[in-house]
Amino acid sequence: MDKTTVNPNTESMTTALDLIIDSIQDTKGQNIVKLDLRHLDEASCDYFVICEGNSTTQVSAIAGNIEKTIKDELGLLPYHTEGKNSSTWVLVDYFDVVVHVFYPETRKFYELEELWSDAKATEYQDI
Repeated sequence: MDKTTVNPNTESMTTALDLIIDSIQDTKGQNIVKLDLRHLDEASCDYFVICEGNSTTQVSAIAGNIEKTIKDELGLLPYHTEGKNSSTWVLVDYFDVVVHVFYPETRKFYELEELWSDAKATEYQDI
């Protein structure tokens, strides 16, 4: 398995998704939604995980915790990250799983859940 890829044919994708959700909850991320895009032909990945932080500092901390946890637990590095400078929207791309960590106003503006409304959505409780 490539070091930067979450392989969808193994249990590593489920493990990665669980670790991502746990990482978000550990840093008090809120309004967590997992979108299953696997049945959508136009989707560029299998899953989106979307959440938000109450400040740019928290947005950055959530993204950093996800990267650290996935690296420590699975030895995976993200294929690409984006938005760390402004921290109003940080994207962490693991090929088949893409994580979007938003500042609340930015999330409302882009409305990813509405854009991908055909996806199967799973919401997680705030801790």
